[in-house]
Amino acid sequence: MNRFDRDTAVEPQGEGRFDCTISPGWVVERGPNGGYVSALLLRAIQAAVAEPARAPRSLNVHFCAPPRPGPAQIETRIERQGRTLSSVTARMLQGERLLALATAALALPRPGDFSYDDTRMPRVPPPEACPEIPARFPVHDRYESRRALGAEPFTGSHEKAAGGWIRLAEEPRAADALLLAAYADGWPPCVIARMPAGDPQPAGFPTIDLTVHFRSTPPAPGLAADAFLLTVFRSRLLTDGFFEEDGEIWSPDGQLLAHSRQLGALL
Repeated sequence: MNRFDRDTAVEPQGEGRFDCTISPGWVVERGPNGGYVSALLLRAIQAAVAEPARAPRSLNVHFCAPPRPGPAQIETRIERQGRTLSSVTARMLQGERLLALATAALALPRPGDFSYDDTRMPRVPPPEACPEIPARFPVHDRYESRRALGAEPFTGSHEKAAGGWIRLAEEPRAADALLLAAYADGWPPCVIARMPAGDPQPAGFPTIDLTVHFRSTPPAPGLAADAFLLTVFRSRLLTDGFFEEDGEIWSPDGQLLAHSRQLGALL
C-alpha cells in the first residue's frame, strides 16, 4: 500500500460509519488540502456502496471547517440505490464538529452507441520540458508538479489559465477516481498569479465547495501508474472576496478524465 492509500484509508465501524486519520502530510495554509479531504470522503462512499462496477460519476463537497490532523469520522448514507445509480451523502466530523458534507453519484455504464467528444487538450510542452514547482506547504511534497501553463505566483499576470503536469511524488499508483478527486484541488489556485507582488498577501485561499465530474471510468486503459496527468484551471471572476475556478484533468494522450468547479475564498 502506498502513501496515498495509507493516508486515505477508512475503517468500517458498521451502519455506514467509518473511522479515518487526517494526515499532517496534506496540510496547506489553514488545514488539509480540499482534494485530500474529498478523496477520503469518496473512499468511504465507495466502501458504503460496495459495488466496484458502480463508478463515481459526480462528487460535490462543501468544506465547513478545516480538519485537524488526527482521528476523524465519516458517516455515510445511501439515499437511494437504483438499478444502475446510487445517490449517497457523507459527513466528516471530529467529535461534534462538522468538517465537510458530500454528495455523490455512482453508476454503472449506460449502454448505447451515440456519443460525441468535442474536447481538446491544450497544447503544452511535455513534463520533462516544464519547471518543477517548489514546495511551499507539506501537501506540495506529496506531488511532483511541473508548470506548463500560467505565470509565477504574485506577478500580476492577466492570464486566466494556470496548470501543468502532476503525479504522486512517490510510490506510483493508478489514477483512479480517488486520485482524480485529489488532483482536482492539487494545483495552487490560479488567482495567485493574477495578484501583484508585495504586502499584504492573502493569508490563504480556502475552498468553499468543490464539484468533480468523472468523465471516463478510471483508471484509463493503458495509462501507466507513474504517468503525469495534465491539470488546467481557469478563473474569470473574483468579487466580494470569492473566486470560481474551473478545472480539467487530461491523460497524456488527450482524454478528458475529469472536470471540476470550485468556489474559493480570499482570506
